[in-house]
Amino acid sequence: MKRFQNAHPRILVIGDLMIDHYLWGGCERISPEAPVQVVDITRETTVLGGAGNVINNLISLGADVCVGGVIGDDENGEELREMLKSIGVDAAGLVIQEGRKTSKKSRIIASNQQILRYDKESKEAIATVSERKIVSHMIDVIDSCDIVILSDYGKGVITEAVAGGVIAAAKLAGKKVLVDPKGKDYRKYRGAYLLTPNKKEASEATGIVINDDSSLRQALLSLKKSCDLECSMITLSEDGIAIYDESMRRFPTVAKEVYDVTGAGDTVIASLSYALSSGLSIDEAAPFANHAAAVVVGKIGSATVTLDEIDMYESSLHQSSSDAHIKSHNEIASIVQRLKAEGKSVVFTNGCFDILHVGHVKYLQEAKSYGDVLIVGLNSDSSVRALKGPTRPVNLESDRAYILAALESVDYVVMFSDETPYQLIKNIAPDILVKGGDYEGKAVVGAEFAKELRLVQFVDGKSTTATIARINEGTTC
Repeated sequence: MKRFQNAHPRILVIGDLMIDHYLWGGCERISPEAPVQVVDITRETTVLGGAGNVINNLISLGADVCVGGVIGDDENGEELREMLKSIGVDAAGLVIQEGRKTSKKSRIIASNQQILRYDKESKEAIATVSERKIVSHMIDVIDSCDIVILSDYGKGVITEAVAGGVIAAAKLAGKKVLVDPKGKDYRKYRGAYLLTPNKKEASEATGIVINDDSSLRQALLSLKKSCDLECSMITLSEDGIAIYDESMRRFPTVAKEVYDVTGAGDTVIASLSYALSSGLSIDEAAPFANHAAAVVVGKIGSATVTLDEIDMYESSLHQSSSDAHIKSHNEIASIVQRLKAEGKSVVFTNGCFDILHVGHVKYLQEAKSYGDVLIVGLNSDSSVRALKGPTRPVNLESDRAYILAALESVDYVVMFSDETPYQLIKNIAPDILVKGGDYEGKAVVGAEFAKELRLVQFVDGKSTTATIARINEGTTC
């Protein structure tokens, strides 16, 4: 994603951290001891939950994350700390409070159906000394952070003292605070940059039934005034996001299929924070957050989103620029790894594509029809000169790449400078390698790394060489 090419923000997340614990199994009988199912557990998984899901989304987007929160002096607390450490999160801001239970929510899943959940946690407000430690740590690290997130799950960490202390310190440092609020009284978040309530939460907090643009505007204004916000925001599920600073704007979204809205709010605040701390305006960050949430609701369970997935989603809406489809070798390697993990078939072809013509377009359309994703390797200017002579290319590599990337059949373009794409094909290891029909009976560079080789016949009389000849002769088709 070109808009985030050099972005690597550092974001501080303060909130209710927990562990989501899953016991997976099958059920084939009822217990003889009581009329309950007997679940034969076959596997066990744990993921970060609560504010931890915000952290997971930030890591997935490519941010550096440091955390502030409270855990107990218990086994679950140590497990949570190790989970944060394993994904590279700076956990120096975790406060251990004696006697407090670290939140862990265990779910028993039988044949993909949740049949029971049991929780171990403390929900009362954290101790005063813990409040002071969180705010003190935040003050120590704020200069190295780009933005602060308060992720309130109502488990006692985001008290009035914590929220007020963090927001005041952030303002002094000139840093924005974004809040995912909880409850009906939002006054403890006064002075934040924005809150991210959904429509139901905003209605409960303001007492305004939101059922049209007029009531939406009224609720946004009420939140802005009562909480002294720089920008007021309400998320509207499938209707997108509405914001109000000097005026009201709505940013619609399109989720192709909605499987599970779990964690969508975490994705919204994470992606908003990532975009704002990377230099985007709120009017640029809101659509980005919309698209991130649209990707996540198409997955099962609390999920994360990557920049590549948002790229692909925007491409499916025809809202992405050509730049977004031009990738480096490292970027394409990461994309291919994800595509293969998702079971997608990868098609690769290559060429100079100097003066784009109908033969090129039909060739690429047929290549794309062989799989799910088409990657085009494009010869750099130096590579074209080595192949075609000193008068070529006619169009610079940046222009050729941009035009190719604009074609509906092309998913990604990646440049290579060697005379052949041998190394690139080796790295991608495509499912299908496509070459022109003139390779019939000839050895094809890199074919050993592909599962299948397919040849596509060219359109007679259509070539860059022929086009250049006609231009030089002053003739027409």
